[in-house]
Amino acid sequence: MFWRMIIKTLVRQKSKMLMIAFTVILGVSLSTAMMNVMLGVGDKVNRELKVYGANITVRHKDAALMSDLYGLTEGLGVNDKFLYEEDILKLKTIFWGFNILDFAPILEGRAILSVKGRAGTAGEVSLAGTWTEKHAILSTGEELNTGLKSLRTWWEVEGEWLGEDDNNSVMVGKLLASKNKIRVGDAVTLTSNNGAVKNFIVKGIFNDGGGMDEKILMTLPAVQELMNLHGKISSIEVSALTTPDNDLARKAAQDPRSLSPDEYETWYCTAYVSAICHQIQEVIRDGVAKPVRQVAESEGTILNKTTLLMILITILSSIGSALAISNLITASVIERSQELGLLKALGAYNWQIALLVLIEVMLTGLAGGVIGYFLGIGFAQIIGQTVFGSYIEIARMVILIVAVILFFVTLLGSVPAIRYLMALKPTEVLHGK
Repeated sequence: MFWRMIIKTLVRQKSKMLMIAFTVILGVSLSTAMMNVMLGVGDKVNRELKVYGANITVRHKDAALMSDLYGLTEGLGVNDKFLYEEDILKLKTIFWGFNILDFAPILEGRAILSVKGRAGTAGEVSLAGTWTEKHAILSTGEELNTGLKSLRTWWEVEGEWLGEDDNNSVMVGKLLASKNKIRVGDAVTLTSNNGAVKNFIVKGIFNDGGGMDEKILMTLPAVQELMNLHGKISSIEVSALTTPDNDLARKAAQDPRSLSPDEYETWYCTAYVSAICHQIQEVIRDGVAKPVRQVAESEGTILNKTTLLMILITILSSIGSALAISNLITASVIERSQELGLLKALGAYNWQIALLVLIEVMLTGLAGGVIGYFLGIGFAQIIGQTVFGSYIEIARMVILIVAVILFFVTLLGSVPAIRYLMALKPTEVLHGK
């Protein structure tokens, strides 16, 4: 009898039940999409932010100390301290090696520049030797492609980038090229302090928008040969996927030795920028890895704000669904007041009538929730393809979260109708009052 009454009510009031189901579908689909995007967006947002360059730099510990104490970026104690080129690929062997997306070594130097066909010299200029495009094979047999080209995606280049084996070509910064009227295809000569002289062809002119615009970019072997610094590098730029810092990460950044064993394990096994820097220092001899705070903090801030926005949208959509369900259920109960009043007159308890209404609404909400969940997955994939150009991984835990949200939204939306039921007097509604 109980279930027959529920089925008849669902059929008789199908228009209102369809409206309740439609409201649930909208709320659940939006919540499902936002939560799946929120849980799967971390790495994708970080990858999008990698266009802004490296978020970790590695330098020799003595050069880093001079920079920290005196703000020196050049001179004795800075330019005469080097890391080892053979250590570079060890970056991919650390615990969070898969989170390191791109890296490029830098060897800094100075030389006298002269342009072929022009009298005199252009003066002393800064050099930067690097891997622009590097195909490397790790000791594990894994192959990878990395280099400065992947770290400087915003550069505007007139001409072409240097290739992996372009040891006889250079790229010139826009300011330096403008000052010395250097064009693509020009021949230039560089003379190092040790007397080495070598001729190069200008393959490209780049616009960095920063200090690199006054430098000459060369392949790493070319600078090493010119400066007689074979196997040496000044620094390494690293782009890594990181987790936003929390109190534990900030405590570890001050001194990892201050952590308890459990805290240390948690920190070491989480992709905090400080943990990745610590692990880099374990494999790079004499190296000190430090985050580029402007980039690293921006990544964390943007990711936290994106997550907060999606949580807020989920909460607001749930509140909106609860209000809409409340109005629809209350209207349905008012229409059925005589029927429900008759049940009371025949001896039905308030809790029995309330249970009857709740089950009707819950069944309707369940049907709408199932449809809304699958629509939400579709919306999440549309967002993933439109914003990030890839699919969003479906999180199973979202099913449980959506189920809990749906239960409480439906329950809260039913409260006004249940209160109306409790106050319903059979003698009044049966007399049409």
